[in-house]
Amino acid sequence: MKIAALFALTVALAASPAFAQDAAPACPALPAELAGWTSGTPLAAAATPTGLARALVKIGNRTDLALAPTADVSFATTPNKAPAPDTHSGMAIFTIGTGGTYRVALGTSAWINVVHDGKFLSSTAHTHKLGCAGVRKLIDFALTPGNYVLQIEGGRDAVAGLLIARLP
Repeated sequence: MKIAALFALTVALAASPAFAQDAAPACPALPAELAGWTSGTPLAAAATPTGLARALVKIGNRTDLALAPTADVSFATTPNKAPAPDTHSGMAIFTIGTGGTYRVALGTSAWINVVHDGKFLSSTAHTHKLGCAGVRKLIDFALTPGNYVLQIEGGRDAVAGLLIARLP
């Protein structure tokens, strides 16, 4: 009798909302600057510098960037370390209208390089994995108004979720 009562109590607790919340914690809210991460627009990455005009990324909006096999990519600026040939890579362009610190969020494991006037820019900060939101890497750059090339190098996945946002 005691075993049956204990079993019934265990089943009742397991079905309760409080128990369910403990078993599967909710994802933390995304920071305000990444609000656009929740849905993406598909875009093919450029595999050569001449293809960059068709690979324009909009600031503040997530792009699901279809990368090419790395062996098929000719980068605008040669990476410091060649990505493995069995990975995926690609390029896109973006325009900055107002200077400030911009965050590049990427949903796959890959190198992120921002290029301006043929030179790699140094990042100002970086973080890995933003909870369970699907953001794998966050890299910050101090940018002035102008056009930039984003190079994604050596990714494991053929499609990379990408969002570039201005930080407050």
